[in-house]
Amino acid sequence: MALSSLYQSPPVDDSKQPDYINAVCQVNTHLTALELLHVCQAIEKKQHRVREKKWGARTIDLDIILYGVQVVASKQLIIPHPEMMNRAFVLVPLAELEDDLKVPVLGPIQELITKLGEFELLKL
Repeated sequence: MALSSLYQSPPVDDSKQPDYINAVCQVNTHLTALELLHVCQAIEKKQHRVREKKWGARTIDLDIILYGVQVVASKQLIIPHPEMMNRAFVLVPLAELEDDLKVPVLGPIQELITKLGEFELLKL
């Protein structure tokens, strides 16, 4: 339905690896949130995603950030994404798609961006 611009950002853990390229897309699906997670994981597997260490270098990382206004808290999936409020590379492209978005549980997207303070993010 919609795709943000691409954004370049350094690794979260300041490790010695290349910068990441991030984007947010909005999709319309008949799948449940958990079914969509399984589809995302299958795509990652096809792209040879290897999970060696948390926040380590990877070929692809697909996350479900929001699922409409649903709140999900299960062993397999948490929505809204539990780290989204700490990640400019998630919030800024998300706001590009919907500037007045109200994130379930967390509040207005613009307030979340303001709370981040300074951040390294380059719009490509």
